[in-house]
Amino acid sequence: GAAATVMAAAPRVFAQQTGQGGAAMSFYEKGPVRIRYEEAGSGFPLLLIAGGGLNSTIAGLTGGNPFNPIEEFKGEYRCIASDLRNANAGQSSGPLEIERPWDAYTDDHLGLMDHLRIEKFMVLGFCIGGPFIWNLLRRAPDRIVAAVLAQPSGSRPEMRDLFYDTNMKGWGPELVKRRPEITMEMVDRFLTRMYRTNPDFVFTVTRDFVRTCQTPVLILPDDIPAHPYAVAMEAAMLAPKAEVSMFPWKEPKERIPLAIRQIRSFLRAHRPASASGVRPAACESLRSRRPPRGRGPRRPPSSRPGRFAPSLALPAA
Repeated sequence: GAAATVMAAAPRVFAQQTGQGGAAMSFYEKGPVRIRYEEAGSGFPLLLIAGGGLNSTIAGLTGGNPFNPIEEFKGEYRCIASDLRNANAGQSSGPLEIERPWDAYTDDHLGLMDHLRIEKFMVLGFCIGGPFIWNLLRRAPDRIVAAVLAQPSGSRPEMRDLFYDTNMKGWGPELVKRRPEITMEMVDRFLTRMYRTNPDFVFTVTRDFVRTCQTPVLILPDDIPAHPYAVAMEAAMLAPKAEVSMFPWKEPKERIPLAIRQIRSFLRAHRPASASGVRPAACESLRSRRPPRGRGPRRPPSSRPGRFAPSLALPAA
């Protein structure tokens, strides 16, 4: 009731439409964090996470490499994408949470969905979206209906410092120029916590977690230094409800439409039949479920003479 209303009202939003029929670009704020996000299409919610490491932005999705998921899926889904907090080419900003870098980004993803009053959703992520998705599945397993991990990032035993080194050169210096309150020493501590403290597997969860994860996942492996094939396939073999695409699926380019077709089929197979994913209004209360005055509660059908209780269809796993 009241608590839910306060929660829903807490983030401040500044929306600006880009044009008639175009995607809506908005900003949502929660405390010191400001996230730029965009919506397109309608239907069951589909959270999209761009690749590009810590410089992940909406432009990484619309650029079409390897394909543009907004254009591909907005005809069937309510597509939601955002610039990652503090991405250099983006418009999202917030503090460096040095002691909890992965969880800070997950806070932003879940906070955005909370703001949009979306309870259940599906998610498709590229590159760094892989570790983000595993963390989402750990943090909010009941909210994510299904997940697609395309060319997911992972830790190579022979290149444990790859992501630390890449971001110390390609992310940290530009961030420090834009944000004088942030120093390279802070960037070092942030990246050390993010990529060096637990430099194994998918960074955000353990193999034991993946073994017990009951969410359906589709994995499209890659095989470049930042997207190790072995890690993607290990996760696929461990997850009890995992599916895997063909490999390679990006080359030759004629294979990409086949991969998109598999993603589409996977999402359709796990999309709830009659649900928007949107939370009911906070004011929806027990009042509507109270029996009329002067009457006691009605007996269930099975307790009335000559009646049988209807069978209950369980949702598909």
